[in-house]
Amino acid sequence: MQKLSSFRLPWPMNWTELFGREAPLIVEIGFGYGTFLLHLARENPDANVIGLEIANQCLEATEGKIKRSGLTNVHVIQSTAETALHHLFEPASIQQVHINFPDPWFKKRHSHRRLMQRDTLDAIVNRLQAGGLLYLATDIVEYAEMSAELLAETGGLTNRLETAWVNALPGRVVTKYEGRAQREGRICHYFAYERNATPVPDVPVIKELDMTHVVFHSPLSMDAMLERFEFQEHKLGDTVISFLQAYRGNRVLLFEVYIKEPTIDQHVAVILSYRDTPGEYTLKAGTLGYPRSTAGLHKAVGMLGDWLVGLDAGAAILHDKLKETS
Repeated sequence: MQKLSSFRLPWPMNWTELFGREAPLIVEIGFGYGTFLLHLARENPDANVIGLEIANQCLEATEGKIKRSGLTNVHVIQSTAETALHHLFEPASIQQVHINFPDPWFKKRHSHRRLMQRDTLDAIVNRLQAGGLLYLATDIVEYAEMSAELLAETGGLTNRLETAWVNALPGRVVTKYEGRAQREGRICHYFAYERNATPVPDVPVIKELDMTHVVFHSPLSMDAMLERFEFQEHKLGDTVISFLQAYRGNRVLLFEVYIKEPTIDQHVAVILSYRDTPGEYTLKAGTLGYPRSTAGLHKAVGMLGDWLVGLDAGAAILHDKLKETS
């Protein structure tokens, strides 16, 4: 099995190349230990099945099951739904999306982490083909009620059921979590929606930008820069950039940076290194953490470069490769 991650796959992904054939795409978001995912692959041999999950334990367990099963029409990818939907999948490219028992994130301060949100649902609908299907299952009645309201407000979807949800779907394979919920007496709620012909908000694929760097002159040494460093956090619209720590190497300064964007979180190293000309430096993303050249990374490198230059009146930026971002 290939170890696949949205941090290392092309944006967008060529699924025909990955599977070695062109076929309809079926996606399960948050597949847990893979029971339902393998069921999808077995029941849909003419489809390419993709599972999205962030937990390493679930990924490793499911990869083992896939290998032992001999199935060749299923791959798992380490990714959040938001990153995969916005970066990996083209509009109108998915035939089915399955969401089984997503984390409800009960606390109010965690509500922004819920999968079923307006922006994410708009992305799902945009990625569904005409006639494509969206299935959702939850054992939390509050989550069902919230989802029912959200789905009913989504013009691009038509409810395939006579009610907002049903409490049983004949022929459905029972997942590990689902079985436990039933044994513990929790009622499950199942949704089934179809993509209709109503136009939906445009959700373009977010592609990777060219890699960024800043070249500047400064009379300060790396040691002097390190001594002036302190934690910084900046909120720029819907992007949060944190400069966490700085570390001195033999010929480099390494800045530990966290970048939170709406579709991707990155924890990366930004490296300051000497150039051949004395007093000149290059600042760019390192290779640690598989950095992707997003708008947020460009902002982070640009802001860090401005801060370093601002440490001394004799410093100046010589040139940079930064995309203008709002």
